[in-house]
Order: sequence, then structure tokens, then C-alpha cells
Amino acid sequence: MGANIEETIRYLGYGRHQADEQTLELVRSCWEELEGAAVKRSCFREYPLRCLDGGKLDLGCFRASSRDLSKNLRDCQAVILFAATLGVQADSLIRKYTRLQMSRAVVLQAAAAAMLEDYCDQVNGEIRQEYGKKGLYLRPRFSPGYGDFSLECQPALLGALEAAKRIGITLTDAFLMAPSKSVTAVIGVSHVERACAIKGCEACPKRDCVYRRVSL
Repeated sequence: MGANIEETIRYLGYGRHQADEQTLELVRSCWEELEGAAVKRSCFREYPLRCLDGGKLDLGCFRASSRDLSKNLRDCQAVILFAATLGVQADSLIRKYTRLQMSRAVVLQAAAAAMLEDYCDQVNGEIRQEYGKKGLYLRPRFSPGYGDFSLECQPALLGALEAAKRIGITLTDAFLMAPSKSVTAVIGVSHVERACAIKGCEACPKRDCVYRRVSL
């Protein structure tokens, strides 16, 4: 079973349970259709960073208050603001099956989440290689809404990236992104290499979550 299929199964909430062959075939089919529909785009910009007292941060283009993000950015002197999306086509595909075949829509939702994460990992890997040539190290990406990093930072983050013009990401009044299969993040840049590859499920304290990534 490929890593993408395994991640989709995880997003479907199977946990340690094995998916049956019918489900696996549906997941494979959804991946193929989604790959044909998704238009993956990303953008990023670097800004200087100043860590202030009490978990407050000056990220060059906006200020934030987050002890969790401050911990992630320890020893960093700059940040990369990052955004990525699967495009409106992925949303349209999911909406179509919400009307026609709900079971397929549910799997497409899970597949899109896994696909977006995989795409972000690929792009971040390329950025890491470029910065590595300059003797710089990157921290794991940290997104608004995670820990105490408020979603209210989304307008400033997307505005600094000019994400609407560059890759078509806009924001609702409730700070939800459109297209919905989009992500933003802050990535620390440092001259100091630290063992901090923990992210996502591994960093989350909610151990009983049915969507948690597990080691098999």
C-alpha cells in the first residue's frame, strides 16, 4: 500500500484498523480522479523575525502572540511565510460527488487532505535544499489554528504573500480559506540546526484521536 493511500485511510479515521479491499479500491480510484482535477500551486516569502517577551513575535509584516510558535522558532532569525492550495477544481470535484455519491465525496475529502499535506512536504523539501546551500536550517511548518497560534493572523499572512493574486487563495469573514483545500504556515529559518522534525500528529497531545498517525 502506498504512502498516499495509507494517509487517506488515516484521514478516514481507520486508525489501526485495516481497510477492506472495496474501500482500498475506492481510495485508489478517488486518488486518480483527484490527481486529474487538482491544480497544485504554492508561494512563499522570507521576512525578518524578532522574538519579543511573553511569546510575542514580530514577523516583519505582522505581529503575533503565540508561545507555541515562539518555541518552534527558537534560535531563528527569519521566517518563511508559506501558502499552498489544490485549487478550486478540487473543491468542485468534492461538491459534485456531495450531490451524486456521498461515500465518494467523503473519500475525496480525505484524499485531498492527504494530497495537500504531501504537496506541502514536497515543496518544503525543495525550499529546505535551497536554504541548506546557504548554511541555513528550516523548522517544521507551523500553521495558524495550531496550538495558540490564532486564525486571526490569516489575513495578515495571506496579505503579505499576496496569495489571492499569486495562487488564488482568499479568506472568508470566519478566517476560512477558499479554495478549502489550502494551507498557510510559518517556517523558521536559523543558522542553528536543531532536532525538531516533530510535526502534526506527533506533536499533538490528543492521543485518543481517531485520525492520529500511528506507527505500524
